[in-house]
Amino acid sequence: MKKIKTIPVLVLATGLATGPVLASEELAQKHGCMACHGVDKKLVGPAFKDIAVKYKAEKGAVTLLARHVRGGSKGVWGNAVMPPQAGISDDNLGKVVRWILQH
Repeated sequence: MKKIKTIPVLVLATGLATGPVLASEELAQKHGCMACHGVDKKLVGPAFKDIAVKYKAEKGAVTLLARHVRGGSKGVWGNAVMPPQAGISDDNLGKVVRWILQH
């Protein structure tokens, strides 16, 4: 009886731990973020890992990065231009930005 109760708890705990991360990566794919950004390597724009390092300690990083994504930016990472991204909801934008900052 104890084994039956333990297994679902472990499965549930595992799902909760990985669910939001996978969901945010899926959102990044869905909204085209991965066309210009790699998780671990620079493509057209900086790697998400590098973005996280640069902004991790900055207060208000989520708001700042969301503003960069929503309105676009230029000159933050050299000559690369981040075009404005209006096609992502505020909720999904927040999820993706928080996911990026976890790297």
